[in-house]
Amino acid sequence: MDEFTVDAFVNRDDPIPVISFDVNDDLSDDSEQPPPTPGGRKRDKILQHGKNLKDNLRNVQGKASETTFSMQDRLLEKLLQQIIPVEDLSSSRAETPSHDYITRPSFSLPTMSANFRRFNARIGVVFVFQSKVIRLLSWHTTSHTLSFLAVYTFVCMDPYLLTVLPLAVLLLALLIPSFIARHPAAPPTITSQTSATFQYSTTGPPIAPAPTVKPAKELSRDFFRNMRDLQNSMEDFSRLHDKIISLLTPPTNFSNEPLSSTLFLFTFLSALILFVASHLLPWRIIFLLIGWTVTSLGHPTIQRQMLTTHKTHVVPREKQAKSMLDSWIASDIILDSAPETREVEIFELQKLSSAGEWESWLFSSSPYDPLSEARIKGERAKGTRFFEDVKAPAGWEWSEKKWALDLWSREWVEERIITGVEVETEGERWVYDIRYEYDDMDEDFFPELESTATPVKGKKKVLPSWEEGSEADVERRGRRGEWRRRRWVRMVKRKWVARDTASPTLLK
Repeated sequence: MDEFTVDAFVNRDDPIPVISFDVNDDLSDDSEQPPPTPGGRKRDKILQHGKNLKDNLRNVQGKASETTFSMQDRLLEKLLQQIIPVEDLSSSRAETPSHDYITRPSFSLPTMSANFRRFNARIGVVFVFQSKVIRLLSWHTTSHTLSFLAVYTFVCMDPYLLTVLPLAVLLLALLIPSFIARHPAAPPTITSQTSATFQYSTTGPPIAPAPTVKPAKELSRDFFRNMRDLQNSMEDFSRLHDKIISLLTPPTNFSNEPLSSTLFLFTFLSALILFVASHLLPWRIIFLLIGWTVTSLGHPTIQRQMLTTHKTHVVPREKQAKSMLDSWIASDIILDSAPETREVEIFELQKLSSAGEWESWLFSSSPYDPLSEARIKGERAKGTRFFEDVKAPAGWEWSEKKWALDLWSREWVEERIITGVEVETEGERWVYDIRYEYDDMDEDFFPELESTATPVKGKKKVLPSWEEGSEADVERRGRRGEWRRRRWVRMVKRKWVARDTASPTLLK
């Protein structure tokens, strides 16, 4: 358990506790085992059992097909399959055409375990890079940090050097170290008691194997160090995520509407200014100053000074600055506007009975006029029988206690371009169907009027249109149809909706 993986990327900055077994190192070498004695057969069996155990642990592979899982793993996998529904790949392919060429395995505990081991054995390169960046920005080696700032300055002054930067990294970080590893220098020769000469030659055949990058072996010290770094990285990500959410969410989710409105105002004005004047700003100098400032803040001396300044100057005046901002927001940001209101409508439908009396039929969202789609298809009107059953739309509530009769029947009839009706301008403002008179020759041209009209020979057809008049005029003419309707209106306003509910539907 104490060996290192050769040529494996791992962060070896500080030691960590690792799992160890009570098996001596001499178990790995058969030649070093003591000769058997008459009284040591039991000890030999224990040593052989320990050796077999260690070999079995080392031979564990990352592939699930080559791994024998215990009964506990299989039972846990079956339990998880019952809890977590298996994805229906056929339905996903039908919904998303791009999934036809992508096959992803469903959740499986052995696959998860094997993938985690393979991932953990190869994640060391990320932790090595993270460690080097932290060392660079924390001024661990001053010459390295100053060299980085010099390169950053050249790139800011001449952004075209960004095209050279990847090639320089390839040369200095990969190719030259690999060549030196293949052609190592000869040991120095001592010419005197105090000096030594070092000669390096690039000629001649390679005398060392080429360096390779290999994943860390399972159950090795590098493997467990990767697990430690992965564990700490997950904790760092969780803390960073929670910190960002705690700082960013309250000002932006409009839980405090004055503060969010102020942020929206400044953001909108800044966007307008940058949209117009962004090409006038010296972006090279700006990025140069930002880079130097961020790197300088990582210096230990500056960090100590910043902590002292924060404790002595910022904290005592923090409450005062917050109160000033709150007072400014309260005086300049006005959020006392009334809630949004809309007008909803309902049509009261009545039907003429065989006895010649009007019967209340239902309340519908459609006027059910003679040329409506439902009437042409022969469908029944849809709605509710009682006024009290009419509910406000989802996300809205009534702002008035009662429904009001629309006295301007002519306007909503003209707005919907309704034809074949008689509009009542007085009284209860009913809009009646018209029973048209036509010749026998017109049945072929107007078959939809056959069920509501009585043919009278010798009279010409009345063109489909709407007319207005009083109820007495309509009854005197004797041309009322079997349906009449009138419009009721009522105001609604938006109501408060919880965060976990669906957004309200807008009325049209």
